Amino acid sequence: MLHHRFGRTSLLATLSAPRPFRVAIIGSGPAGIYAADILTKSQEVAEGEVQVSIDLFESLPAPYGLIRYGVAPDHPRIKGIMNALHKVLDRGDIRFFGNVSYGRDVTLAELRSFYDAIIFATGATKDAALNIPGIELEGSFGGADFVSWYDGHPDVPRDWPLSAKDIAVIGNGNVALDVARVLSKHADELLSTEIPENVYTALKDSAVTDVHVFGRRGPAQVKFTPLELRELSHSRDVDIVLYEEDFDFDEASDLAIKSNNQVKIMVNTLTNWLVEQDDEADHEPASRRLHLHFLHTPVEITGTDGHVSGIRFERNELDGTGNVRGTGEFIDYPVQAVYRAVGYLGSELPELAFDSRRGVIPNDGGRVLDGDGQQVPGLYATGWIKRGPVGLIGHTKGDALETIGCLLEDRSSLPIAERPGENEIVDLLTSRGVEFTSWEGWNKLDAHEKHLGESYVPAPGVDVVRERIKVVGRDEMVNISR
Repeated sequence: MLHHRFGRTSLLATLSAPRPFRVAIIGSGPAGIYAADILTKSQEVAEGEVQVSIDLFESLPAPYGLIRYGVAPDHPRIKGIMNALHKVLDRGDIRFFGNVSYGRDVTLAELRSFYDAIIFATGATKDAALNIPGIELEGSFGGADFVSWYDGHPDVPRDWPLSAKDIAVIGNGNVALDVARVLSKHADELLSTEIPENVYTALKDSAVTDVHVFGRRGPAQVKFTPLELRELSHSRDVDIVLYEEDFDFDEASDLAIKSNNQVKIMVNTLTNWLVEQDDEADHEPASRRLHLHFLHTPVEITGTDGHVSGIRFERNELDGTGNVRGTGEFIDYPVQAVYRAVGYLGSELPELAFDSRRGVIPNDGGRVLDGDGQQVPGLYATGWIKRGPVGLIGHTKGDALETIGCLLEDRSSLPIAERPGENEIVDLLTSRGVEFTSWEGWNKLDAHEKHLGESYVPAPGVDVVRERIKVVGRDEMVNISR
């Protein structure tokens, strides 16, 4: 009787104990992981007012999103953010489900039956459009697609055409400089990074000699950062070429230089390079050149037999406000490839309203809105799918703070999940044959990639130590992880 009484008491205690507040986060890049971390560290959780249970879903077999698949491989300092993200997921209080695609492997209705709230953190991975004639020609590429290729994204082709000798890169942001640097850099310099073997081989055989980067405004209005700019000068056997006629500064430019230290650093760097270029006119020329052009607006990509053969720009002039106006002067550059890097754009998600112009889920401070502008209870957004692809990676943390604040404010009024058990989602995915990967699986893949790097045997005469070599194929990633 005593045993029976204790058993009954334990059962009653279990039934009466409040269940955890169940949250699903779609996307395991910085935005999703920051949101999970902030929620677990919130005052409500810390003080025991609410228990949370968080599941993180990712369409790729590996976590980290933009950090793994959107940052150039020769950016080890930026990729150091991955170490901080790793520490969050390695604590064990957030479950990771990789290789699970929202809308395909699990529907919104199913997620709502398992979770009290859902946060979308799917980012922005597509190239923003550049609507000029000739953009569809063979040899015209999206910068984001190229980044996905050289970062070993499993869902892009393994091959990339690199037969062009002269290349135009359109854009004056960090992605444009990443694209230009990887195109112009000698492949052997990338061997010390995690660059996949197929990418190294293709870049090794590249025919490129000249890469031209074009920006619409002046040197004081560029969108890249000092770090990105300075890294251009670190490439061996690559000359940076600037043009004096592109260095124009209006009243707004002068004000920006005086009031913004970052602008001042970049303008000083560029002008110093221009002066040094004139002083070193008689130095031994490099085998490759990276040209920086300003005050150019693309108007047409020209072609021959369906392939890019040139690009036409209109020259601009500053209008006094930091903006530009066309001069009516047009310049043609003979190139065999064009890369547009004019921004990223988010992708539409099943069963959610979408702002196709901005590439975001309509929301109010992170609260998802429907097509009529009304809040959809229990649905939230954070990161670039919430506010568009603006700001640096670190800005996503403040963005997640706002979204989590809204979620906690709404918590008591949210619809209650019908099937909140932690095994419900596991049973569903298993029943559908979804080969989902786990955090333990990622640690296996991580160790495998590091082993590939440690085991690498360089070609004779090449002195390099490789920390890791990235596995590219989705099936191979899943098999290693599982």
